[in-house]
Amino acid sequence: MKAGADREDDRLASLAVVLPLALSGFVIAAGCWTLFAVAGVHLRAELSLSSLQFGLLLAMPMAVSAFLAVPAGLASQKFGARRIMMICLAGLALCMVILLTTDTFRGYLVAAGGLGLAGGFYSAGLQFVIRHTEPYRLGLVLGTFGAGVTGAGFTYYLVPLFHEAFSWHGVPLAYLIVLLLVLVLLVILTDPEDVEADPLVEMSARMLLRQLGERRLWQLSVYFGVVAGSFFALALWLPDYLSSQFGLQVESGARLAQWFVIPGALAQILGGGLSDRFGSARVASRSLAICLVALFVLSYPPMTLFIQGINTTIQLEFALPMIIEGAVIVVLGLALGCAMGSLQRLAIGSNRSVAGFVAGLLLLSACSMAFLLPVVFGAVNHWLGIRSAVFMILFLLLAGCWLTFSRNSRREERKRLLHPGI
Repeated sequence: MKAGADREDDRLASLAVVLPLALSGFVIAAGCWTLFAVAGVHLRAELSLSSLQFGLLLAMPMAVSAFLAVPAGLASQKFGARRIMMICLAGLALCMVILLTTDTFRGYLVAAGGLGLAGGFYSAGLQFVIRHTEPYRLGLVLGTFGAGVTGAGFTYYLVPLFHEAFSWHGVPLAYLIVLLLVLVLLVILTDPEDVEADPLVEMSARMLLRQLGERRLWQLSVYFGVVAGSFFALALWLPDYLSSQFGLQVESGARLAQWFVIPGALAQILGGGLSDRFGSARVASRSLAICLVALFVLSYPPMTLFIQGINTTIQLEFALPMIIEGAVIVVLGLALGCAMGSLQRLAIGSNRSVAGFVAGLLLLSACSMAFLLPVVFGAVNHWLGIRSAVFMILFLLLAGCWLTFSRNSRREERKRLLHPGI
């Protein structure tokens, strides 16, 4: 009993060092994801970029993250998560150096692709913290690590701030300093053998690839991809949407978008903690229902209703004030964050022995959706000419996700009740 208690105390003490380091690294890595969402606006003017070139800069970090997610997860199990985290941080630091020295579109495009190493850091970092986590607090720890996407919101604040004071190039310099600091702390404060290489992982990877046809794993990956991809896509889209909808400057729209990104990212902690206590399926289902209510409200565009009276025509204007629409967007972000935390806990909790691989699969799904959705948003906006069509698309997407998830969760629950030994 005492040996078990001592082992748990050692693991908790180790987690107290590992989790803040991994979280700090993921905060700055997530900030890299959205760097061009704001800085790209200034580059577009400086380099006279076309819409296609601007779209490539915006999408490249997510596209490369999707490509690297699964290989990084497998590499973290075979070569050690700590080593892969350090490689990703060093690569991101090199990208910041490129951003500071290049002045061509090709150079910026290379740097934008390199920022996809943030996805590799996520897969490896998640594997890194899980090794130090007890099962009963798994959701809370995963949610805390996932909350590192708050870094995406910090970028919305830092780029306009540095641009007004100096130049937007001050942001890559600040990120470079923090990346090198986290890298040095990771080297000094963690054990080189913290996550040992596993020579059998190659065989396990082949076995997992053969088992990808398993319905449950695919379902969880798709659910997480839809929810997290919707969150990331809105994080990229909201600055332009808010500035256009309410006639604001792009910098003001970016600052308002923080109130979606940061509370939503932090809500992953709440979603993970509640999942530890009440069950992931229940928390995810409730959170998705709240998302649908918020999206239903946001889907209505400003409109004018004409009522033909006896002697006159009555004209009614319908439009949500900015403060109300902003509040609903905050609720949407919180609900999406809770759903992300609970779904992440559900997927990782049932596949903990291969957490790095599953984390890569989840991120692959999320980044693929985050890459595709802005393209769909732009096409539908061009076709319909209605800005709130973005929320209509997400309502339909998440409604389908909620219905299938609830049905499958009830089926799994009935199966456990009828066959307790399974």
